[in-house]
Amino acid sequence: MDKIDIKELARDLNLSTSTVSRAFRGNSDINAQTKERILARARELNYQPNLYASSLREKKSNTIAIIVPELANNFFSQAIKGIEKIARSKGYHTLIYVTDDEYQLEVSFIDDLSNGRVDGIIMSASGESKDHNYLNKLKKKHMPLVFFDRVYDDIDVAKVTTNDYESSFNATKHLIDAGCGKVAFLVINKSLSIGKMRLQGYVDALAAAGIPYKKELIIDCSNDHKKNYNILSKVLTTIKPDGLFASVERLAIASYYVCQDLGINIPKKVKVISFSSLEIAPLLNPSLTTITQPARDLGVHAAQLLFKSLESGEPAHEHVVLKSKIMPRRSTM
Repeated sequence: MDKIDIKELARDLNLSTSTVSRAFRGNSDINAQTKERILARARELNYQPNLYASSLREKKSNTIAIIVPELANNFFSQAIKGIEKIARSKGYHTLIYVTDDEYQLEVSFIDDLSNGRVDGIIMSASGESKDHNYLNKLKKKHMPLVFFDRVYDDIDVAKVTTNDYESSFNATKHLIDAGCGKVAFLVINKSLSIGKMRLQGYVDALAAAGIPYKKELIIDCSNDHKKNYNILSKVLTTIKPDGLFASVERLAIASYYVCQDLGINIPKKVKVISFSSLEIAPLLNPSLTTITQPARDLGVHAAQLLFKSLESGEPAHEHVVLKSKIMPRRSTM
C-alpha cells in the first residue's frame, strides 16, 4: 500500500485528525480504547507519524540539555543516566554539554541553547564567576532550568543537592575518631555553594572535637592533575598532615599517586577520605573510604522537576536535598 498521511488515516477511522494526533503524542485526554484502535490501524496501514514536524508546529524540540563540568567523574556519568531514564519515559532526547569547569564555555552553551534548540536545561555549575546574569535570558524566554549538585545560590530555580554540610562534618569526625589530629581539607572551588558547605562542615567538626582551626590546612587545588600533584607533594612533605579530606574525587586520586611516589603509607602515615561515587573505590590499594552521593537519584529528581515545569508551564522553585552515605574502607582504618 502507498504511504498514507494523517488525514487519510483519520478518514479511514472516521475520526478527526486532532484525535489521531493526540493518540500519537500520548495525551491523557483520549479514551484508551480509541487510542489503541488508532495505533492498531496505523500499524496495519504502516503509518509512521512525523513527530518532528509536529514538535515544530508546537514550537517544541522534545529535547533537553544536560550541562556538566566533566564526564570522567563517575558521579556525573551516573547522574546523567538518571536524567536520561526520565527523559526517555517522557519521549524526550538529551544533548550533553561539558564545560570542563570553564565559565566562558558555560556562558557560550547557555547562549546557544536559549535560542529554542531545547525545551529545558539541567545543569551542574562551573562556578568560576560571580556574574550569573547570562542565565536570566532563560527566564525571559520561559525556558526552565534546574541545578543539581553544584548550584548558584543567587539564581532562583529548582535545585537538587545532597546534605553536604552534614556529610562533611561526619567525614571529618570519622577521621578524628580514627586518630587524626591534623586533617587537611583539599578543595578546588570555595566560592561554589557546595564548596562553602563542605568547608563549613569540616571547620565545625574540628571545633566540636576541640581541635583548633588552622588556615594552612585548607589546601586550594585546581582542575589540573600536574598542579595538584605538585601542591599535594609539598603539603605532604612540609605540613605533614595525618589525615586528608578530599572534597572532590580527583583530589583523592591525586593523593594516592603522591603517597605512592613518596613512599607514604595509607593509612598508617596518613588517612584519606573523599566525596566520591567511584565504583572501583573498593578495589584501590588501600580501598578508599568515601562519602558516596546518590548520583543517579540526583539525576532522576532533577529531571522530574524539569518535566514538572515543562508540563505545567510554571517555573519550579523546589530545593530537594538527598542524603549521602559514608562507606568506611581501609584508607581510614
